Amino acid sequence: MNLQKNSMNNNLGKYLIIIGGLIILVGIVIYFFYDKLQWLGNLPGDIRIERENFRFYFPLTTMLLASLVISILIRLYRYFF
Repeated sequence: MNLQKNSMNNNLGKYLIIIGGLIILVGIVIYFFYDKLQWLGNLPGDIRIERENFRFYFPLTTMLLASLVISILIRLYRYFF
């Protein structure tokens, strides 16, 4: 039983380090390349409704693109590790 707990803690630690590294990497990319990423969120297919007292924005295409990229990264990670 203790062996299982220790293994789970090691795996959890690895995953937290990987997630933290990814967050730092995304932060660096946004910090240095923000001016080149203006198109993100303004793609064709993103729903934007603006009225006098109302704004609605639903980034459908941006979310689909982000989901596709994340899915590819997860599959690559599983393939190589």
